[in-house]
Amino acid sequence: MKFDERDFPLTKASPTLIDPAGSVVHGNALAQARDEDGQPPHRAGVCMASLDAALTFQRADQEFCRQFNVSSEELCGRSIRDLVHPSVQQPLIRQFLHLLEGRRQRFATTVIAVREGEESAFNVPLTAVAVSGSLPGTTAIVIMMPTTRSREGAGVVTSRKKLLSEMDARILEGVAGGVSTVPLASRLYLSRHGVEYHVKCLMQKLRARNRAALVSRAYSMGVFKVGVWPPEVVDDFVK
Repeated sequence: MKFDERDFPLTKASPTLIDPAGSVVHGNALAQARDEDGQPPHRAGVCMASLDAALTFQRADQEFCRQFNVSSEELCGRSIRDLVHPSVQQPLIRQFLHLLEGRRQRFATTVIAVREGEESAFNVPLTAVAVSGSLPGTTAIVIMMPTTRSREGAGVVTSRKKLLSEMDARILEGVAGGVSTVPLASRLYLSRHGVEYHVKCLMQKLRARNRAALVSRAYSMGVFKVGVWPPEVVDDFVK
């Protein structure tokens, strides 16, 4: 696979790893990535980074670091989990594992990303491509995403503040799971009026007019874990 590192203005502090056969694996994984026409995908409005088999960052371009408010030294060696909202971690890691296992060559999805030092999060499309070294076990992953400055509507999707009490979280899970008031009250050792009071408070807190809007609002804010049934509230939102 041909590459030219001049196509990829990568951070100098990012490490380059070489397998025992002398093939550059992780350090040049960004440079090995090509789109369907064989052209380097790095262009204006797109940032890139590479992960090793443990899903830790090995290298990233300057725009990627800038997008997440970190320096290259702070990013390299950290897990991809640190940059995505807890609600989407489980399904995202599952897709990365499929790449490492050779079950897929690439995938594209939308993730809720979080910036260092900020309580807010934002939606951003992510494309991941598996890049193999010359020996087994040397697979790296290249991730690409548009810079948020290049996309309209890539705004804040949620505050990461702890909005819910433990009881609020259990009631919200029940409502999202379709449990009616009486069974939910019995499950949580509350009266029917107690459940209705908590639901009303939740609707005020999340600015929803009814139960359906409450559930939709919670999902849009990343309050629930993605790909999990019955619904589970992300711990980050519970006091």
